[in-house]
Amino acid sequence: MSQKNDFVVIKAIEDGVNVIGLTRGTDTRFHHSEKLDKGEVMIAQFTEHTSAIKIRGNAVIQTSVGEVQSESRK
Repeated sequence: MSQKNDFVVIKAIEDGVNVIGLTRGTDTRFHHSEKLDKGEVMIAQFTEHTSAIKIRGNAVIQTSVGEVQSESRK
């Protein structure tokens, strides 16, 4: 049986947007992080190892179920 992996498109609206991947399993842990500058785009995917993606900073996030904009803490 093939697994459908959802993609997430993240576009930084400001410098220094953090994208953090979180693991699956009994203990949720950080396993990967990237820093995006204004205008940069990252395409991320949920996998057998990645169960969640945390985004810090002002960015537009597009998924198969819609679009949302995160806000800066400033």
